[in-house]
Formats: sequence, structure tokens, C-alpha cells
Amino acid sequence: SINLVLMDIKMPEMNGYEATNEIKKIRPELPIIAQTAYALAGEKEKILSAGCDDYLSKPIMGKVLLEKIDNFLSK
Repeated sequence: SINLVLMDIKMPEMNGYEATNEIKKIRPELPIIAQTAYALAGEKEKILSAGCDDYLSKPIMGKVLLEKIDNFLSK
């Protein structure tokens, strides 16, 4: 059983926006945390509007990642 997805936005075959869209069609309640190297202005809003539930920019700090995961899994 999958309880949470860590989604990379830049992937070779299908980008993270497309993958998130497909996952949410099947499991709309499944939390998706996007991870991206793109820290440009407006990127967070774009990611959240694409269906991701949260966002992390790379390099990812372990403590922040674990806090976000815990936040979703403890609901």
C-alpha cells in the first residue's frame, strides 16, 4: 500500500506535473510532495496548482523532508 509519493518534477518520460495528474485521477487523497531543483518565483504555486500537496526545493534538508512526511502520515 502506498501512503505518500515523493514526486520529482523533472523526469525523462513523463514530467512530475503529468504524473501527478494521472495519480490524482486514481487516488485523489494520496499525498504527493513535489521535489524540484527549480526554485524560480512562481514555481511553488505552479506545483501546487498541478495537484501536488506540498513542495520541496533541492537540495533537500533531511529534517524538513521528514517533518513534511510526518505531517501527512500522521493525519
